[in-house]
Amino acid sequence: MSYDDVEIEDMEWNNELQAYTYPCPCGDLFQITKEDLKLGEEIARCPSCSLYITVVYNVEDFLDKKSNKPIEPSKQQPVTVA
Repeated sequence: MSYDDVEIEDMEWNNELQAYTYPCPCGDLFQITKEDLKLGEEIARCPSCSLYITVVYNVEDFLDKKSNKPIEPSKQQPVTVA
């Protein structure tokens, strides 16, 4: 069972770890990466103890946004056949 449910907004981005973090009672930090979030992972683990938390977030906020630009056809150059 999860130690706690924590909103992603309550977590801090840690550039050094490249992960969202939240204080663990043991003194270390729960951690979860953006890649984990993109995959739909919702468990942030503490590397120093057995505790983990459930991260509450909208997975759509972490998906890569595809460009909405229309695909332009390639411009063909005329070829002269002799």
